Amino acid sequence: MEVVVSFFANHKFVNRGFLIGPYCPIYGFGGLLILFFLSKYREDPITLFLMAMFICSLLEYFTSFLLEKIFHARWWDYSNKKFNINGRICMETLIPFGLLGCFIVYLLNPILLKGISFIPTPVFHIVVFVCFLLFWVDVLVSFEIISSFKHELKKAERDRTEEITKKTRRILAQKGLFHKRLLTAFPNLKTSKEVLVELRNKIDKTLKQKKKKQKNGFKRFH
Repeated sequence: MEVVVSFFANHKFVNRGFLIGPYCPIYGFGGLLILFFLSKYREDPITLFLMAMFICSLLEYFTSFLLEKIFHARWWDYSNKKFNINGRICMETLIPFGLLGCFIVYLLNPILLKGISFIPTPVFHIVVFVCFLLFWVDVLVSFEIISSFKHELKKAERDRTEEITKKTRRILAQKGLFHKRLLTAFPNLKTSKEVLVELRNKIDKTLKQKKKKQKNGFKRFH
């Protein structure tokens, strides 16, 4: 889904997400949370839709928060989107999450369960074991790659803020194919310092505009 959305937005295929393989754990966890906690609302689609939005928003917010604390970087930023909360979540993504929640409960999961029922149990166990093993190998390799991101980002934060992203991207792009893939997958990668500076500048700009309006209003009054 991320690949399709990215293709329509940027007109090119991009392997999205932290992991090298064709999966995005945040969507997997989101799908499981929806099935475990929201299947009981199957007869109430409106409640299911709203609760799916709520669960996915919490998951996306705290995933963004934890990743920023661990790696000192903001991997996605919705600050320029309307109705966002701290740039971590926004209404533009929450509505699709609600629709996806309904899609999972009403259509996707029943089809998957029916398909799985036709697979012999021993074969199913082997497939699950192999997928599980490949997934965790991918996690370990990807974590090592992301750790090098953290190292470079921490060094870059000593520089002038406007130079951080450019310098960090140049260094990481030289490290190898998988580093380049992550840079492509997260084009809006920013250090925590950059995010704070941008927020401070935005607040300063808003305060200046407010003071200017008050000053102009005072002049018109007189």
